[in-house]
Amino acid sequence: MHMKKEGFGYKVKKYRILLLMLLPAVLYTLLFAYLPMVGALMAFKDYNYADGIFHSPWCGLQNFKFFFSSGQALKITLNTLGYNLLFIVVGTALQVTVAILLSELKNVRFKKTAQSLMFLPYFISWVIVSVIAYNLLSYDSGMVNSLLSSWGMEKISFYEDASFWPAILVFFSVWKGIGYGSVMYLAAIMGIDTSMYEAAEIDGANVFQRIFKITLPCLLPTLITLLLLALGGIFRGNFDMFYNLIGTNGILYNATDVIDTFTFRALISSNDFGMASASGLYQSVFCFLTVVTVNKLVKKYNDSYALF
Repeated sequence: MHMKKEGFGYKVKKYRILLLMLLPAVLYTLLFAYLPMVGALMAFKDYNYADGIFHSPWCGLQNFKFFFSSGQALKITLNTLGYNLLFIVVGTALQVTVAILLSELKNVRFKKTAQSLMFLPYFISWVIVSVIAYNLLSYDSGMVNSLLSSWGMEKISFYEDASFWPAILVFFSVWKGIGYGSVMYLAAIMGIDTSMYEAAEIDGANVFQRIFKITLPCLLPTLITLLLLALGGIFRGNFDMFYNLIGTNGILYNATDVIDTFTFRALISSNDFGMASASGLYQSVFCFLTVVTVNKLVKKYNDSYALF
């Protein structure tokens, strides 16, 4: 009788309010995350509007050929992986640093002002960021070249020299996301037991010793979780950023082209949805394998830090 009372139906009735609160999130995930996965079929079909996804003829791996026969597959895959690794490593390091610095500030007014100013770029669209970048880097009227010219130095043609763009893209990615990213780490720092800091201070620990012996170890679970989530999209380029900052400047493609921008141009020129779906599936499979592999490595280090 006790087992029957604790059955599935009883639990649904007992937690019905919590389940109803969860329902919108479940429906949202089903509609926008799982249902669209049906579209992955298009990667293996010769898609046409008349027959739709399910009735279009199968074409095997033909849709993947455009990607691998172009000769650019390896380069743009490495570009995507390399840029995302830079964004994750540099961005995470600076976000953690900013969060620690903010937590150590005693002036509350300055602290709130600094947070607001750093958070502001997150709400600026990449279209606006591209305008800011152009006004900074333009050869004729950009602020950087105007300063170089006033100092008697030669101007730099940023939009004709691809070697500068890895650093430029990392700079704008970090600048735009540092405020949002640091908030999560700052929240984790605020959750650390203050008695540990007080005990360390009584024992004579200085601010750097408190940071390295208390703050950073306590941040490790949050850091690993966010890194694992970030690695889930490591083979997906930030299309908005790359397309708006680079545009159709073919001179920079060799150093800045990623899978998303390459696929977009191929889709615009051919209007082939099967090719776009094949590219998306290629990215998703590699992202999945990356997350599973890294999660397994984390699990070996510390089981409690793993996502699953």
